[in-house]
Amino acid sequence: MSLISVIIPVYNSALYIQKAIESVLKQPEDIEIVIVDDGSTDSSLTICQKMANDNSTIKIIQHQDKRNHGRSASRNLGIKTSVGKYIAFLDADDYYLPGRFANDLKILDTEVSIDGVYNAISAHFYREFTLTEKNKLQLTTLREKVAPDKLFESMGPIGHLGYFSGIGLTVNRSVFEKTGFFNEGLVVAEDTELWIRMALVANLKSGNINQPVAMRGVHYSNSSFKEHDLYEVNNLKMYESLLKWSFEKQIPIRRIDLLWKKIWVNRGINNKGLTWDLVYWFGSVINHPSLLRLKRVYTTFPVFKRVKYILKLIDVR
Repeated sequence: MSLISVIIPVYNSALYIQKAIESVLKQPEDIEIVIVDDGSTDSSLTICQKMANDNSTIKIIQHQDKRNHGRSASRNLGIKTSVGKYIAFLDADDYYLPGRFANDLKILDTEVSIDGVYNAISAHFYREFTLTEKNKLQLTTLREKVAPDKLFESMGPIGHLGYFSGIGLTVNRSVFEKTGFFNEGLVVAEDTELWIRMALVANLKSGNINQPVAMRGVHYSNSSFKEHDLYEVNNLKMYESLLKWSFEKQIPIRRIDLLWKKIWVNRGINNKGLTWDLVYWFGSVINHPSLLRLKRVYTTFPVFKRVKYILKLIDVR
């Protein structure tokens, strides 16, 4: 059994994939590289096949119909096909730095209660950038060490101590028995949803949060720098999915309260309208009566929110 399985979904990443793979091959640990070609139409698959011919640790798989299925389905296929004790992720336009897994394995091999270790990452710009962008992406991390049972409330987007990236995360394979896999119903924000689920039911420990262990590739094709509306829609879907999942997993109501807050912030951003908000509000409390124990459920009742908004407008005038 390989010690670590690194899952790399690939879709039209010919400019970057070789650098990504090479960064994994340079790690000294026992690693299998699972490349999931997601229906690439450029030379990505050819590059990967050539590298696989020279290195038996590289495994290339495709979806059964060889079409594009998106990041969630591709990562899920990679996880299910892999054989490693530990799972790590790398996007095709990102790369690892030397010593990526050294500290993670020290923790995971000795602390049996820990399900995963997260670390800081930085950014490599393949395009022109502003000083503001550079400073913002210089270090993606949690700003301080947080106990595993406090991570959900502390990390973004729930808390305000920062957040970690998937390419800086190493987890025990068994964690997916607790969390499930990536949500294939989300076009974006699928990784954020899974990290939140991990924070809710697993024990994630901070590793190196002051120095990066990997580099995120920043270029004009990054989905996170465009399609803002796509993120707004999927963020709402993410929180609504998390609410349903949390009730299934019997997550404490105090934590569900924070998810409920996020749902209504995002419903406001998406401007769902009074009728749709009422349908969702009543449907939620009917399906999950324990919501009525939360004060926030009453303050977010759609009619009250509209009245409060109207009164505020009157007061301003």
